[in-house]
Amino acid sequence: MKRSAWLTGAVMTVPALGVLIAVTSGAASNWPAWSKPDSAAASAAPLNLPSTSVKRGEVQFTVSARGELQGSNSEMMVAPMTGARELIITYLREPGELVKKGDTVVEFDTTEQEFALAEAEADLAEAEQQVAQAEAETAAKEEETRALLLQAKSDLKVAELEARKNPLLASILARQNTLAVEAARDKLRQLEQDIANRGASSRAAIMIQEAARNKAQVKAQTARKNIDSMKLTAKSSGYVNVQQNTNGNFMFWGMQLPAFKLGDTARAGMAVAQIPDLASWEVRAQIAELDRGHLAAGQTAEVSVVALSKKKFKAHIKSIGGTNGSPWERRFECVFALDDPVSELRPGMSARITVTTDTIKDALWLPSQALFESDGRTFVYLQSGPSFSPKDVKLVQRSESRVVITGLSEGQVVAMASPESMQKKKGEGSASGALKALKGS
Repeated sequence: MKRSAWLTGAVMTVPALGVLIAVTSGAASNWPAWSKPDSAAASAAPLNLPSTSVKRGEVQFTVSARGELQGSNSEMMVAPMTGARELIITYLREPGELVKKGDTVVEFDTTEQEFALAEAEADLAEAEQQVAQAEAETAAKEEETRALLLQAKSDLKVAELEARKNPLLASILARQNTLAVEAARDKLRQLEQDIANRGASSRAAIMIQEAARNKAQVKAQTARKNIDSMKLTAKSSGYVNVQQNTNGNFMFWGMQLPAFKLGDTARAGMAVAQIPDLASWEVRAQIAELDRGHLAAGQTAEVSVVALSKKKFKAHIKSIGGTNGSPWERRFECVFALDDPVSELRPGMSARITVTTDTIKDALWLPSQALFESDGRTFVYLQSGPSFSPKDVKLVQRSESRVVITGLSEGQVVAMASPESMQKKKGEGSASGALKALKGS
């Protein structure tokens, strides 16, 4: 019985539905062709739409971003180039700890370099002994050669004295004396030539040993230098800012990297700690690519440090970097230099930056939610009696929260939401209610 009554009521509403369709179709024919599909919803019974009025006044356009505080002329401490693949941290200052000039900030394990130094010193001592031995052998050979030279000269002198008797001797004896003189002279000549060759050979042997000694000496000096470089000291006073440890085999997008700590390993050239210059501070921020054209070097800004919320800092744009990031979220790095830093600032503090890019006086403006764009047109939903109808306007400039327009008058009321979307939501709600009634029957 209930089901029949419900069906009868449903049939009775068909004529009324036809009349409603005819009325809404007639109203839609008076709207522009680009908005016909949704115009019926806008001209139907009044909807409970959020609205606002057109206002006139001064409008400031700003670019906002978040960044991290750091020293502009900071001293970066990196793992030394010692030839080792990885260096183990054996001493590290606490993050934020105050250090003075000359204080040790980071130390690395020197076991390998100390072994290399001991080995190089042993090689150096051996090379020095080899040089001393070569020099002693050379000196002994020179003494021997000089003795042989004196002997050869003496033999030549004796032979020449004997040859002076030749006129008084038989021809055979005279010939023997002559041959003896020539033999002594040849021996002396050969010995003098050998002395020069032996001297060159001895000097070459000494130079080889000296080269080996120099090599061992360089190795020892390098090992000492490496040991000294594994102790990183502060060149100026400041606060220690421990860097993130990127020496990992597993990383994923958005992962928060831990800071270095005792026992961690660092590759040569990796930044381990940083000591910012307390006299000059800067904030590095990533700004959306859409705001790139509104910023320029030297432009003034206002910085609010989260930890010092009651104080505002004046700043200016120091430099603008290149664009980076994924194609759907392109950003660029912008560096802001603080003009009036204070001693309470610390590296790593979060900061909010606001840059006023433009100011328009006596402008008509609306909240950005009240402006709509479709098919290349910019329009609002202007209140006309109990309903809202689309009205074309011209966009002058847009900010994150407000838009400056022309084509309206001050005080006119516009919708903050699309009537079509609200009508669709209302229709969906009615349909769901009918389904519930159907199920209840």
